[in-house]
Amino acid sequence: MTRTGKRDAWTLLTSHGHVLVEIARNPQARIRELSAAAGITERATAAIIADLEAAGYVTRNKVGRRNHYGVNLDLPFRHAAQRDLRVGPFLELLAEQPEERPDAEPTESAPDV
Repeated sequence: MTRTGKRDAWTLLTSHGHVLVEIARNPQARIRELSAAAGITERATAAIIADLEAAGYVTRNKVGRRNHYGVNLDLPFRHAAQRDLRVGPFLELLAEQPEERPDAEPTESAPDV
């Protein structure tokens, strides 16, 4: 039996987590690119970047007309259950570009995690 609806729409990471991973993956990305990768609007992405910047997770430097982001890998997670863990190893794992396997068959769509 296939489940459909709102209960199937959740993801393991919050939008803040998705944006932070995408910034770690591509520190020179534009908001348009970050929002597309995170699956949220550009306006929501800009607000999340402001949140991440205010909390010290992200720094933003203007280079010409572009923003270049930095990520503070030494900060702990914000949730009490993970406050003794640093975000660095998590981001290094998730921001890693997946390698293409030559023997892998193409899939229709990857599951949303």
